[in-house]
Amino acid sequence: MKKEVKIRPFWYSDVWLFPKLITIVTTLDAEGRVNAAPYSHIMQYDVMAKNARLIVGFRQDSHSYQNICATKEFVVNCPGADYLDDMMETARFYPEGVNELEHTRFTMIPSLHVKPPSIQECPQIAECVADEIIPLEKSTGIVIGRIKALVFDEELIDMDREARIRAMNLPIGLGDEDRQDYFHTTLGQITRHRLGEPPGSHVGGEVQLSMPWDADALQTLMSIPAMVRKMVTDQTEQFCRARGDGKVTLARFTEHSAEQGMTPELLERFQRKKPA
Repeated sequence: MKKEVKIRPFWYSDVWLFPKLITIVTTLDAEGRVNAAPYSHIMQYDVMAKNARLIVGFRQDSHSYQNICATKEFVVNCPGADYLDDMMETARFYPEGVNELEHTRFTMIPSLHVKPPSIQECPQIAECVADEIIPLEKSTGIVIGRIKALVFDEELIDMDREARIRAMNLPIGLGDEDRQDYFHTTLGQITRHRLGEPPGSHVGGEVQLSMPWDADALQTLMSIPAMVRKMVTDQTEQFCRARGDGKVTLARFTEHSAEQGMTPELLERFQRKKPA
């Protein structure tokens, strides 16, 4: 049975679970004093290399948000699980102007392109400048940051994604209802599920069906390389309509494929081969 629950303040963390990547955002205030605080409301915004950007959400009364409004620069540092206690120390409400990092094991290092410092112990770092600052109607401020530099521990750079995930051991976390206790999880048991879609397969989502397909025919269509899937779809539907069909069936799909010479060997030529 399903039951609707009332949306209430902080529903996004009290009811709906959003485990999030933990980061420490470092900023400078207008007087050049360092501030550090943990933030998990962070996501990609523009993944293109020419204008790579991310989104970070802040309380409008937070020192971090006020500093970004004043200076337009910030650094997103991602600590490993061995530094969770230090990350939590930066979450304490120190007076304005106090550098939280001085009360942790973290080491400040100069950033490459912005004035706020980076954290040596964090294996991945994004140096950012604010492209847009959007104060929402209530308490949240959204900052769209343009990434000036992505900085990694050198040994991570040539690792594949699975190896980097294991090596960095980045925690994800979520606070309790009272914002007193915080729950974190790290690697634990990693499972891998293979999607099997080659690069460029997103074009398959642009295909539009103009008539019903039965489940077997649709699954067979999905085995067709994405780059030719639209052509195959259009020709198959045209083939079925010419025969008075109201639906594409697997039998008709197979018939049309054989007539067009679309053998498995031919279609395999379109698949991207992995290097030996």
